[in-house]
Amino acid sequence: MGNQKAKNQKNRKKEESKRNDINEKRDERNEIEGKSEKQEENERDASEGKGEKNGKNGRDEKGGSDEGSRSNDKGKKAEEEKQRDERIEKTGQVTLDKNDRKHKIHLITIIGEVEGHDNLNGTSKTTKYEHILPELAAIEDSSEVDGVLILLNTMGGDVEAGLAIAEMIASLSKPTVSLVLGGSHSIGVPIAASTDYSYIVPTGTMVIHPVRMNGMVIGVPQTFDYFKQIQNRITGFVCSHCKISKSRLEELMMETGVLTKDVGTILVGQEAVNEGIINEVGGIREALAHLHEMVGDN
Repeated sequence: MGNQKAKNQKNRKKEESKRNDINEKRDERNEIEGKSEKQEENERDASEGKGEKNGKNGRDEKGGSDEGSRSNDKGKKAEEEKQRDERIEKTGQVTLDKNDRKHKIHLITIIGEVEGHDNLNGTSKTTKYEHILPELAAIEDSSEVDGVLILLNTMGGDVEAGLAIAEMIASLSKPTVSLVLGGSHSIGVPIAASTDYSYIVPTGTMVIHPVRMNGMVIGVPQTFDYFKQIQNRITGFVCSHCKISKSRLEELMMETGVLTKDVGTILVGQEAVNEGIINEVGGIREALAHLHEMVGDN
């Protein structure tokens, strides 16, 4: 009986040891699983935090890119305006391309005195034909320029230079419109008439007078024949590009009762239209609108 009791105690010890082993293994497994869950949770939190940070960085980078793009656009616009102002100051020319129709209109000004082969003094405002003629050739050759607007406020000047400018304008294939502002006197008359359509403001004037010559004049018949030849070149050009007749134009040239110290006629605004030299009275609004229509039709 004592042996049986000892045997039972031994078996109980084995069972308790076995249960302890099972409990220890279970605790180890739970501990491992707990660590794994905590690690996964930490990794998930880290991943979410990183994603949020990346998103913020992406937004920051995008915002920085937009600001940089706007800054570049402002710098480019400022540079274009600077170049535009410098071009106007140096040549009196500019390209008008900000309109809704997307037409590129080249603006040329004929101001002061049309300079010939000799340079005038530095105090005179002048239009240099060596600047105008190459620009007109470039306009004709360009596929980007759609039309040409000529603004005139000139006292006249060299006949040869003025006729050269007028002939160049008349031979352009691009639509052209002229606008007389202030005045377009003497050789300015054929320049104003050389375009496809012409305007004059209500207070604009045009002085029409015979040819003059500076310097020494030899009093022989050949001199007066030469004067007549030059005058015929001017009247022939004007009459071929507007509605006035040659006889009427010469009559206006030889008028003695209008100018107190000279021979000729001064026409103001509507009078120039009535004589058939200018097409219509109007300002910059009408001139640009008509030119856009011509470009569209062309």
